[in-house]
Amino acid sequence: MAAGSGWGWRREPLNGAQSPYERLGRRMQDVTGDGGVLKEVIHAGAGDLVPQDASVLVKYSGYLEYMDKSFDTNCHRRIPRLMKLGEEITLLGMEVGLLTMKKGELARFLFTPSYAYGAMGCPPLIPPNATVLFEIELLDFLDSAESDRFFALTAEQQDMFPLQKMLKVANTEREFGNHLFRQQRFMDAQERYKRASLILCRRPSSGDEQCQIDAAKLLVFLNLSFTYLKLERPVRALAYGEKALEIDKRNAKALFRCGQACLSLTEYEKARDFLVRAQKEQPFNHDINNELKKLASCYRDYLDKEKEMCCRMFAPLTSSPMGPELKPRCWRGAGPEYAVVSPSEF
Repeated sequence: MAAGSGWGWRREPLNGAQSPYERLGRRMQDVTGDGGVLKEVIHAGAGDLVPQDASVLVKYSGYLEYMDKSFDTNCHRRIPRLMKLGEEITLLGMEVGLLTMKKGELARFLFTPSYAYGAMGCPPLIPPNATVLFEIELLDFLDSAESDRFFALTAEQQDMFPLQKMLKVANTEREFGNHLFRQQRFMDAQERYKRASLILCRRPSSGDEQCQIDAAKLLVFLNLSFTYLKLERPVRALAYGEKALEIDKRNAKALFRCGQACLSLTEYEKARDFLVRAQKEQPFNHDINNELKKLASCYRDYLDKEKEMCCRMFAPLTSSPMGPELKPRCWRGAGPEYAVVSPSEF
C-alpha cells in the first residue's frame, strides 16, 4: 500500500481532529530535535551510517497528505543513479534523513516545510507550507570523501599519499565504475576504471605493498577489458586482458576476456588458445564452454567462406591461351590443395 493509502481525499481533518500526518508523527523519532524531520524505520539496515559527502543509491517516493499517488518517485528506474550528498540532493530533509540510515534500510520520513519546499511550495505540485512524507530505501552508498581529498591534491602530494588511503581511493573509483557499468554507461565506467588504473600504476612499490597494488590492479584491468568489449573495442580489451595475465597468468576471467577479444578480431587460433586455457582452469564454466562453441561455429563459417571464395577465384575456364589451369583437388584445413591439369582434362 502506498504511503498515503487509506487516508481519503479530505483536505482538512473534521471537528479539530488530528490529521493523518499528525497522528503518524506521534510515533516517529525526531531526528533533528526541532520536529522538522521525523523518522520511522520500516526495515532495518546494517553496517555504518551514511557519511558526509557520500554518494548514495536510493529509491524514494514522496507523498502529500490526503493523496494516494506520489508526486515524486524514482522507483520506476531499474537502477537509480548515484547522487552525491551536498550537491545533487536538493531537499534538505532527505539529506538529513539519509545521514541517519544504513545500507539496506527502508524508512519513512515526515519533512516540515522548512526541511521540504518552504512557505512557497513548488507550484503546481506542492502547495504552500506543505508537510511531505517520503519513503526512502538506501540501496548502497560510496564514501567518496577520501577520493575527493585525493584528487584535490597536487601530483607530488598524491605520490606521498599513504598506501592504504591510496588503495581506498582506487577502490572507490572502481566501485563508481561498477555502478556506471550496471547502468550500461560504458564510456563513463571506462573513465572511472582508467582513473583507478592511473592511481595504481603510478605508485612504485615492492614486497608486500606491491602484492596489494597488484591485487587492486588485477580487478581494474579485468573491469577495463570487459568494458572495452562492451564498447566494441577488442584491441583495447585484449591489451587489458593481457595486462591482467601479467599479474596472474592463470586467471580464468582474464583468459576468457582475451579469448573473447581475439574472437571479435577473428584471430581464431589465439582465441582458441586463450579459451582452452580458461577452460582448463574452470572446466565447468558455462560461459567459457559456450564461447568455445561460438568459436567453433565462427571458424566453420570462416572456412566455408574461404572455400567459396577459392572456388570463385579458381573456377575453370572453357579456354585459356595462357596454358594449364588450377583445379581444386581436395580441401584440408583453411585452404584448398591444387593439382595442375591441362585444359583437355576438363
